Amino acid sequence: MHTREHSLGEIAVRFGLVLRGDPAVRVSHVATLSNAGPGALSFLANSRYRRNLESTRAAAVVLSEEDASSCKVAALVGLNPYLEYARIAAVLHPGAAVLPGIHPSAVVGAAAQVAASAMVSAQAVIEDGAEVGDGVFVGPGCLIQRNARIGADSRLDARVTVYSNTRMGRRCIVHAGAVIGSDGFGFARDGAAWVKVPQVGGVLIGDDVEIGANTTIDRGAIGDTVIEDGVKLDNQIQVAHNVTIGEHTAIAACTGISGSTTIGKRCMIAGMVGFAGHLSIADDVVVTGLSLVSASIRKAGSYSSGIPIEETRVWRRIVAQLRRLGRTTRASRTGIG
Repeated sequence: MHTREHSLGEIAVRFGLVLRGDPAVRVSHVATLSNAGPGALSFLANSRYRRNLESTRAAAVVLSEEDASSCKVAALVGLNPYLEYARIAAVLHPGAAVLPGIHPSAVVGAAAQVAASAMVSAQAVIEDGAEVGDGVFVGPGCLIQRNARIGADSRLDARVTVYSNTRMGRRCIVHAGAVIGSDGFGFARDGAAWVKVPQVGGVLIGDDVEIGANTTIDRGAIGDTVIEDGVKLDNQIQVAHNVTIGEHTAIAACTGISGSTTIGKRCMIAGMVGFAGHLSIADDVVVTGLSLVSASIRKAGSYSSGIPIEETRVWRRIVAQLRRLGRTTRASRTGIG
């Protein structure tokens, strides 16, 4: 990722921050408070780390008014330091430029539509009927199947597979190894055997969506799997067929979402959460890590089901107590005891 140098005065004006320090000082990259050196911009979003301000060698720190008095270097003061830092970091570390053109080793179908401003990297394959929009980056080894559509200014990193009938919006980012539009897990029982149910739907992805490395999103069985605008998916997430994820929801790694579940808008789902199928999750729901969601959630709020870690000897006592509680409950119901 390239870096660019900017003065603190320029940054303060551009992002509406209050500068306490020399506006001519220039920064070129970001770093943590403890590792920063000359030319580095850092941030403080949690007052528990305020002690690190004493020794930081950063050129400037983005922080709140509350913490500014403890800062011994130049300060950029704002209301939401982490958000403001994120926006500045994107300016200091812009993504690699898209250099229009098709690599000689890429295979592009004669009936594919690839914008002149797009970049298609080595050994990528774009099948007939696929559409690649303006400014799109297609990384090495990517496969875009027939009738798939990639919106303008999106980026597909290495080895991304986009199956047919996937429609992706603008400014999306898909990290290496992600698979979008593969068959959902649909089978009908025939005695002891299973009969595959054809998966004939597609995947509809909105604008400004980010999909993590090795995340998989299945096509709909009938109709589409839908990922709405602004959704952020971490690495190694499984999204099953006909799932809908509402706009601006963020989901952390290793979460699994079973088929036909609908997750609302602006939800925050922590890592390794499991969703049963055919559920409905309200807007503005938070689910903490390792939770099992087996019933619909109708009201906004924070929900948990994972049991925090304990010492093994304590955990064994808890399990023993749960077993005794189960036996007592069964006995009371049957009248035995």
